[in-house]
Amino acid sequence: MVAVTDEKQPYLASFDRLERQRPRPSWIDPIRRSAIERFDELGFPTTRQEEWRRTSLAALTRIPFEPPDAGRGAPDAAPLPLGAVLDGADPGSRLVFINGRLARQLSSVRGLPAGAWLGSLAEAAEEHRGLVEPHLARHAPAAPFVALNTAFLDEGAFLFLPKDTILAEPVHLVFFSVSGARPTVTHPRTLVVAEAASQARIVETYAGDGVYFTNAVTEIVLGENAVLDHHKLQDENRSAFHIATVQARVERSGSFSSHSMSIGGALVRNDLNAVLEAEGADCSLDGLFLAGSGQHVDNHTAIDHVRPHGTSRELYKGILGAGGRGVFDGKIVVRKDAQKTDAMQVNRNLLLSDDALIDTKPQLEIYNNDVKCKHAATIGRLDDSSVFYLRSRGIDEKAARLLLLRAFASEVIGRVKLDRMRSRLEGAVTALLSEAERVGRAS
Repeated sequence: MVAVTDEKQPYLASFDRLERQRPRPSWIDPIRRSAIERFDELGFPTTRQEEWRRTSLAALTRIPFEPPDAGRGAPDAAPLPLGAVLDGADPGSRLVFINGRLARQLSSVRGLPAGAWLGSLAEAAEEHRGLVEPHLARHAPAAPFVALNTAFLDEGAFLFLPKDTILAEPVHLVFFSVSGARPTVTHPRTLVVAEAASQARIVETYAGDGVYFTNAVTEIVLGENAVLDHHKLQDENRSAFHIATVQARVERSGSFSSHSMSIGGALVRNDLNAVLEAEGADCSLDGLFLAGSGQHVDNHTAIDHVRPHGTSRELYKGILGAGGRGVFDGKIVVRKDAQKTDAMQVNRNLLLSDDALIDTKPQLEIYNNDVKCKHAATIGRLDDSSVFYLRSRGIDEKAARLLLLRAFASEVIGRVKLDRMRSRLEGAVTALLSEAERVGRAS
């Protein structure tokens, strides 16, 4: 039994209850217990901590979130508003999780090459322990929300790619949450292990209905010359809380590309960390975040160049509508032994309203002098002269503003290789502008 304090009480009590209900001992049990003790020690972050100075968790910690029904099956999918989420997915294998449980009737795995494995993390942990154990909970930092996720490790998603495996179609992981009589919390966990010279494209989509809290962790391990294209679409409703950590480890000459898109949620925090562990590793981090009335979206990124000849490119763009709040905190670290590093970080932001707010903090930490690194950040509004130019060519003001806004976002959206996701993002940009104009007229 662990000690209980007010803010942590619902989570610690839920852990104790679920521990007693587990059907049989597992090799993961000590990992869970160690993680809940770590969470109990750390507690929730506060604004007194530098990494959380711009994001208050007061609204989240006031709500006593509870795990969904502890029954093994996923809820009945029939009454849930899943159509738009599933219809928006491009062809490929798909795992659908509802309130953290795998919904097998909505999932399909097809065309996997010999030796590859895609399915429930819980099943993989028991049936393929040798593939899971070396990596599960080994890479993501022992931060409070990561520890909380690890403590509640359960079903989750696992993808294993043996050496020289190439997936022709993307893998879709859909995490849908729905609250019942009380606000619910789920802890989605994803583990991807790609051995040498393998290639894949993965799409994580988060959505839901009601008041709920999603606390997600994704660990990605790329072997030598492996290539992974990772897409994440955070499309939660505006009553939802979303905290997520993506941790990628890239070996020699491996390549990791990330497309992180946040267009929903009330309080959102995305932590994305890439460790370029060996010589010649590279990564590309692209992000787009939208925030309108009542929304707070915080993006923290870190790229760690450990060895020589690494390359990283980072471009994050934010669009803040009426009352929207955004944060970008990006760090590139170049270690002493990481000579010939080539790194660039850019954050650009547009404010659509006088009460929109963005905090941006790009950072470089360089510990040797044989590098080529730079960073930049901008904050601005739609250019009035450009709007005037378009209006002089017969385009009305609203269409002109939308055209410029889409042009601003297109640099990031255009790099998304999934047609339906691009369409969803373009629609979200249009909706944010309409909301900003509607609020502006009302005020």
